[in-house]
Amino acid sequence: MAETGALSTFYVSHGSPMMPLQDIPITAFFQNWTKRYPTRPKAILAISAHWDTREPAVNVVSKNDTIHDFYNFPPELYKLQYTPPGAPDIARRVKSLLQDAGFKTVIEDTKRGLDHGTWTPLMLMYPKADIPVFQLSIQSDKDAKHHFLMGRALAPLKDEGVMIFASGTSVHNLREMDFSATKPTTWAKAFDGWLDDVLLNKKHSEILKWEDAPYARKAHPHPDHFLPVLVALGAAGEQCKAEKIYEEFAYGLALSCFEFHPPDNSVAAS
Repeated sequence: MAETGALSTFYVSHGSPMMPLQDIPITAFFQNWTKRYPTRPKAILAISAHWDTREPAVNVVSKNDTIHDFYNFPPELYKLQYTPPGAPDIARRVKSLLQDAGFKTVIEDTKRGLDHGTWTPLMLMYPKADIPVFQLSIQSDKDAKHHFLMGRALAPLKDEGVMIFASGTSVHNLREMDFSATKPTTWAKAFDGWLDDVLLNKKHSEILKWEDAPYARKAHPHPDHFLPVLVALGAAGEQCKAEKIYEEFAYGLALSCFEFHPPDNSVAAS
């Protein structure tokens, strides 16, 4: 992330809700976030795979509560709390930006807190929970272009100190998880390799047709964990430079994370 000017945008694979309680590589990646990105954002706008609505929605709250939106996990996981302040004024600005861009209906949700696609990584990245956080929903019944244009509408926020943080998983098919796997499956590696290619080589027209990628529907039987990357990419701008900042194949699936540097920014981690 640049120390001056526009901020980078991000797409991360948030992994299992158990991540904060585990000593695994991706946990360390998020724990070391501020070493790589020491610049403190004014606020964080999270676009999570786990908030899916018919129309775009923003949570407009003064303080977030913690949503434990998962089942059959150990009791200690349900005791975790991550309750940063909200950013109601910026959330309403997001609503205005989207409406000005042609998204006629944008909902203000005054009750929703943070789902685990947001708080699981953020509690490792910013454990003090002192940076305002707010969320924007995805619409899984809408296409890639819808989400790319939604991101494009949010681009001004990068110049205002707001970090756009999209959270999904680069390959997400829970039915195909193999806890005994010691290497990536052929299909997961093929889809993740395609994602590398289109992002790192600016093949944005291809990512808008992501359903044509190799094994796309096996990698993402439901699009919710993929769509956030399009918001981050749209917000970064067509001339952004993508950088892969984390790669792991776990249980035969893929956990990739990307930074999208604004145009004319050098690719340098501090």
